[in-house]
Amino acid sequence: MTTDAAAHATTDIRYLAEADLDRALDLSYTVFHLKPGDRTRSFHRDLLRDGLRIGAYDGGQLAGLTGAHRRTMTVPGSQLPCAAVDFVSVLPTHRRRGILNSMMDELWRRCAADGRPLACLWPSESAIYGRYGFGAATETYGIEIDASRPLALRSAPDSRPLRLIDPAEAPAMLAPRYDATLPQRAGRFTRDGNWWRAGALDLDGVRMNAGQDGFGPVRVVVLGAPGEQPGGYAFYRTRGPGEGPGVVRVDELEAESAPAAAALWSYLASIDLTSTVRAGSRPADDPLLYLAADRDQVRVTGQEPNLWLRLVDVRTALTARSWAAPVDLVLGLRDTALPANAGRFRLTTDPTGPAGSSDTTWEPTDEAPDISLDVRELASCYLGGTPLRHFVHAGLATEHTPGAVRRLDAALETAWLPCTGENH
Repeated sequence: MTTDAAAHATTDIRYLAEADLDRALDLSYTVFHLKPGDRTRSFHRDLLRDGLRIGAYDGGQLAGLTGAHRRTMTVPGSQLPCAAVDFVSVLPTHRRRGILNSMMDELWRRCAADGRPLACLWPSESAIYGRYGFGAATETYGIEIDASRPLALRSAPDSRPLRLIDPAEAPAMLAPRYDATLPQRAGRFTRDGNWWRAGALDLDGVRMNAGQDGFGPVRVVVLGAPGEQPGGYAFYRTRGPGEGPGVVRVDELEAESAPAAAALWSYLASIDLTSTVRAGSRPADDPLLYLAADRDQVRVTGQEPNLWLRLVDVRTALTARSWAAPVDLVLGLRDTALPANAGRFRLTTDPTGPAGSSDTTWEPTDEAPDISLDVRELASCYLGGTPLRHFVHAGLATEHTPGAVRRLDAALETAWLPCTGENH
């Protein structure tokens, strides 16, 4: 037995006891070189306590940690329970011993027991997670507006009044608007009151380095008169002119229509003592990119994968979502981590039937596959954001029957590209 194998054999992978939460946080902060304040630590402790959590113990020492928040994700035509993986940490003294592999194996078992057919994460090192079946499933753009002059748009903004509200009132007021837009884009998450307060708005200042970047407190602008359902809203922070020009940083913007979006963007670009609007985590098909009359004024400054997805239970995931076109194809699926997902399966879909009905089936077969692919590539395509043909062109999936990939891409297509808009 090698030294690494012997060390791995002594590691015990088990559910992390609540008594070990503080030890687990200390481990995670060590690995990620963090020094959180008391509020942030308390917030992280609550997240870890309420989620799935797995510890790797070397004798009496906690050497590894994996946690997952219990979230609900929108998928095309439906919503599914999802494990949002977080706090993945292995002590530097215990790397390359198979500890992460073992913790991920235990996570899949916990997901199955908890009824979570999907897992997702926002990787700090994306090269790590492909081997566990995660694929980049949503893409985001960074957008910058030159606000030194009025924002030129091709469509007239919504004429309803804009008003600033107390951020503490935002969750109750804006949750119906957010919930109404959830089905529009796959890859987004439902929110409870705590997630609105801490995750979306950070009203208690629990985010790492909050207030240390020169930006002021969160502001909330809504479109619409008091007493009516808002037509849209934006969360933003500002940094006045100092060492550089004043900046408006947009953390979230939702609108019911293009005119509503135009009104909000026009407002953000008109704030005094600022000359730049920056928005991260915007969808790749954000209407602003087409509304802009001058694309030199509205620029894409970055493009990157955002949410990485793992299909833990492929059958449940595929039969739960809706489809844009009928399909009858045999897929040869590889999944080295979860063998129950691997094999040849016939996928049949009927878009006239309701999502999750028997009109979508995924059944084992001995027939030759029309397409061969890995579960990682299927996860990337699942929300409708990445056509499978891209992976065929890259040599990462194989089309055995001419036209099969085109038919599957047509069935996976969604009206709007998926976008998560969250980074945690």
